[in-house]
Amino acid sequence: MNSTPEGERFRISFFGRRNAGKSSLINALCGQQVSIVSDVPGTTTDPVRKAVEMLPLGPVLFVDTAGLDDDDAEVGALRIKRAGEEMRKSDFAVLVADGRCGIDGFAEEIASRLRAAGVPFAAVVNKIDLCGDPDGAVLEASRRLKVKALGVSALTGAGVDELKKALSEMKSGVASGLRIVGDRLSPGDVVVLVTPIDAAAPKGRLILPQQQTIRDVLDSNAAAIVTQTDGLEKVLASLKNPPKMVITDSQAFAEVRSIVPASVELTSFSILFARYKGDYEVQKTGAETLDHLRDGDRVLVAEGCTHRRQCGDIGTQKIPAWMLEKTGKKLVFEFVSGNAWPEDLSPYSLVVHCGGCMLPRREMRRRIDAAVKAGVPISNYGILIAKLRGVEL
Repeated sequence: MNSTPEGERFRISFFGRRNAGKSSLINALCGQQVSIVSDVPGTTTDPVRKAVEMLPLGPVLFVDTAGLDDDDAEVGALRIKRAGEEMRKSDFAVLVADGRCGIDGFAEEIASRLRAAGVPFAAVVNKIDLCGDPDGAVLEASRRLKVKALGVSALTGAGVDELKKALSEMKSGVASGLRIVGDRLSPGDVVVLVTPIDAAAPKGRLILPQQQTIRDVLDSNAAAIVTQTDGLEKVLASLKNPPKMVITDSQAFAEVRSIVPASVELTSFSILFARYKGDYEVQKTGAETLDHLRDGDRVLVAEGCTHRRQCGDIGTQKIPAWMLEKTGKKLVFEFVSGNAWPEDLSPYSLVVHCGGCMLPRREMRRRIDAAVKAGVPISNYGILIAKLRGVEL
């Protein structure tokens, strides 16, 4: 946990035909062997991820994908599906073509898929050291792919610095500038964070949303005071002036609300993450569906990461139990985690998602948009818990 979380890194994925040199190009950009390189087409199977700190890009996640022209009837189709999942998550893409083969309709199809997914991309003509006419190959790529192309050689290093510069400029162009809480703070503000430590908390550290929120408070030149629920009253009493804001774990929302003065802003980590990575209004409206669930309704509980389940797990045990108690209905729960996500959401009456701290913002928004498009209400853990606890949001 000493490095930038994967979900917060600028995600750059590399796409193209097998043996176009995607892996070699990532190795050249990183200055080390990240991906296995071979002349045998299809060496890269599942996506390979490499988190790097690369100036002037900053924290970046490079993703090397399998060739999208894999012609294996079964395994190839699965590899292409995985590459397509990475495409949806990407902040930026690099379309790599083999300069010896030129640009064909397949490369144009990849460019079309990237545009349809809303992913900005750069086109790279690799292996220009082996091209008879490298300038002509780059011009042809620019014309057919309708984007300025760069000529590079992963082998000799030609053009690699220019590609780094182009990636840096593109990152600046698509950066969201969104903050977890910093946009609501001023230098010198005091923020109290209520972080109960329970059986699910990782030993020796805070959970990721708490860590990220504290860091964002500090980045705002504000002061962060961390306490557990039973210490909140003493902390507030010890302050000369009321804090600017109190941020609580959703499970303690009702208790914390009874302690915090009405004049002090009160929110939760989950609400902040709904605003930061999701769509707060959509997820708040989704929680209202709780009052209208009926016997037999199916509820999908989705978690963006995978971890060992413990007794009292929030997603698979606590939330379903609270929902059954609150509604008095015979609900049917289904669970997915990590990259798993149903293509068809229509069978569900409600989707309850985690805050998405481990997911790229683009992927979290894609899931919310998919639910909205399917007409299925979606909320997140904390907002739903607040509703279950009778907290008006």
